Amino acid sequence: MKKLALISCFLLVFYLSACGGEDTSTQTESEEPAEENTPEESEPETSELDNAENEESLEDDESKEPEYAYTEPLTGEGTNTISPYRPMAVMVNNHPLARPQTGLSDADIVYEVLTEGNTTRFLAIFQSEQPDEIGPVRSSRDYFIDLAQGYDSLYVTHGWSPEAKQMLQAGYAPYLNGLFHDGTLFQRSAKRQAPHNSYISFDDAMEGLTSKGYEVEREVSENIFEKDGFSAFTSSQQADEIDIWYRDKYVVQFTYNENENAYERSSDNEETIDENTGEQLAVNNVFVVEASHRVVDDKGRREINLSSGGEGLLLQNGEALKVQWENEGGRLLPMKDGKEVPFHPGKTWINVVPSSSGIDGSVQGID
Repeated sequence: MKKLALISCFLLVFYLSACGGEDTSTQTESEEPAEENTPEESEPETSELDNAENEESLEDDESKEPEYAYTEPLTGEGTNTISPYRPMAVMVNNHPLARPQTGLSDADIVYEVLTEGNTTRFLAIFQSEQPDEIGPVRSSRDYFIDLAQGYDSLYVTHGWSPEAKQMLQAGYAPYLNGLFHDGTLFQRSAKRQAPHNSYISFDDAMEGLTSKGYEVEREVSENIFEKDGFSAFTSSQQADEIDIWYRDKYVVQFTYNENENAYERSSDNEETIDENTGEQLAVNNVFVVEASHRVVDDKGRREINLSSGGEGLLLQNGEALKVQWENEGGRLLPMKDGKEVPFHPGKTWINVVPSSSGIDGSVQGID
């Protein structure tokens, strides 16, 4: 009996132990196993300070100017693909019947100078951009050839004055004349009457110049431009809008667009539109220079002294700076206290006015 009791006690203890083990096992299986936070799997904690620093770093990266492989020689703007061509200087008609002109928005530099009477003509210099169509193309004058050669340009014209003919036929500049390619390389527009309807494409001009044996690819000498926002305008005046008068008959207006940091051009109170784009012409630099003008024949042709230098006015960034100008190798450049004043990167428009009226008599809108 005692033995039976011992056996019963042993079985009871065994049963209770077994039940306890099952409960423990069940609880262990029902719980999620704890994850091991090893260095490879754990994520670093990010503080609010770290987040703020990261956001500032991203903002700094976004505000930085993109980096480019090259700088355009005549605009100072960055580019990753630079044109191999020499500048091409094209005579562009500015008679009222020739407006709106085509291709001017692609020009790096435009010179505006009087020809006969009170009409100005444009010398449009193309290098960084090559427009599909340029015109109306008009005849050359000797002083325009001198300006074109300041940039080692290929020269495109349709007609010439006696002095210009003599210079070009003597080999003074590589040229293409529409008088000899009318209806082939140069095309007449049916929308206008001659002589205000001659046009040429950049590709056709290059074809004609190449066929004449001229070297069309060459390294281009750079103008000087502002670097990293530096400006030489330490004693400038505000210049939001100016009028440039040519003998009380013809007026050019430039109005500053602060959002674009550019001057929008009009003439005789009408916006200057590029017929290629339908948009108003805008430039980053306006440079007005005064030079001696003298009528030399009964046609009203002029002799203009573009070599002796004189007074000038440079507009950029909504400001105007009184300067002098000098002819450096054929280029008219702004000078201050004997040093060249950098242009702002972008396109440049240069107005030459008679010294008889001068800067003060020709330009209104500057105190």
